[in-house]
Amino acid sequence: MRLVITLVVLLLVALAATTALTQTPTGVLRIRVRVKADDASPLRGLARKRFFLIPGTLEQNRTLTDAIERQTLVTRDCYYRKLGASQALIDWLKTGDCESVYCREVEQEFVAGPKAVPEFATAFAASQKEFGSDETARKWVSTNLAPNIRDGFYKDRQTAIATLLKPATGRVMSVMTDRNGTAFFTDLGPGTFVLTNVIPTELGQNAVSWNCEVQVKQGDLATEKPYLVSNRKDRLVKCVGVEKPLPACE
Repeated sequence: MRLVITLVVLLLVALAATTALTQTPTGVLRIRVRVKADDASPLRGLARKRFFLIPGTLEQNRTLTDAIERQTLVTRDCYYRKLGASQALIDWLKTGDCESVYCREVEQEFVAGPKAVPEFATAFAASQKEFGSDETARKWVSTNLAPNIRDGFYKDRQTAIATLLKPATGRVMSVMTDRNGTAFFTDLGPGTFVLTNVIPTELGQNAVSWNCEVQVKQGDLATEKPYLVSNRKDRLVKCVGVEKPLPACE
């Protein structure tokens, strides 16, 4: 009996050792994105913006990055102006840097009163009849907005991202920055990657694109490697964005 137990223990130890040898160590890349809308503004964390990590070097992903740089950018303002949206709705979206009405709560002052957004007021009235409660009507006001007003801009951008990323090989990872502009790519192996935001970020009067080569080395895997991203050059910044003026609306 003792012999059997000893053999089982030895087998388990051997299996554990084999697993440890065959497992690939993984690490974390922590990005911190800090930007300035203009020279007079302070640096701030870029909140709620999605970044992508694509396997391979910049040269290996040249077709993809060229397509990203050549794309025609439709700004949020231009998209909604083309729909005939009110200036109040455009301002409401811009204040929250929103791609859809879901990014922030529609408060009471925006469905009724002097600050009311016409689209919200109309949807609120329809929701009152449907739900019979002002509070429920306000919370569910989006259900009575036209789909293109509600989240058409966001969906168009998701379609553009999917199209642009088609040439990518390997697993493309994505993260969204928190309110401080920080995000984490996890389960990384050693290698070279391209960090990109794919769709330029609207910042003040400019659009900012990031397409930078990132090296993750064997020694980086045990730590949360800090990687500073900005639209301003600094000795600590590893990835500097390219800025272009926002295109005018047609």
